[in-house]
Amino acid sequence: MENPDLLNNDLQVSPVSLSYLLASAKWGKFLAIMGFIFSGFMFILAFFLPAVMLQLPPYNKLAVHNTSGLQAGMTVIYLLIAVILFFPCFYLYKFSVKMQVAEKSLSQEDFDDSLKHLKSLLKFCGIITIILISFYVLIFVIALLTAALKR
Repeated sequence: MENPDLLNNDLQVSPVSLSYLLASAKWGKFLAIMGFIFSGFMFILAFFLPAVMLQLPPYNKLAVHNTSGLQAGMTVIYLLIAVILFFPCFYLYKFSVKMQVAEKSLSQEDFDDSLKHLKSLLKFCGIITIILISFYVLIFVIALLTAALKR
């Protein structure tokens, strides 16, 4: 199969492709809003959940010791998760809104901007995936080294 030069052949968005993009935009907007809500809950829980968790039976034995460092660490982790969750939701929301605007106004600029936000979403998810895989590989190597040193 030959590789067509799509840029020189005036690639156009067919009505079927546009309907797929619009359906993706509608679902994307829903998922982005749910993600914003969940990110907001995570942000709020970051300040309350660590204190509540340290009162539960498995952890209340730690109460005799200073647990403020543990609470601060848990709060920072929850805030970090909330911030990391916010950005893909933001890019997804921007993609969805711009795609819907582009369809209504038939604006090439809004359409291009929409796809730019979709690219940013996928790039962000790819970078987070690379970071997580690197983190897992690091943990695996540390576990192997720890096991080897204990022998």
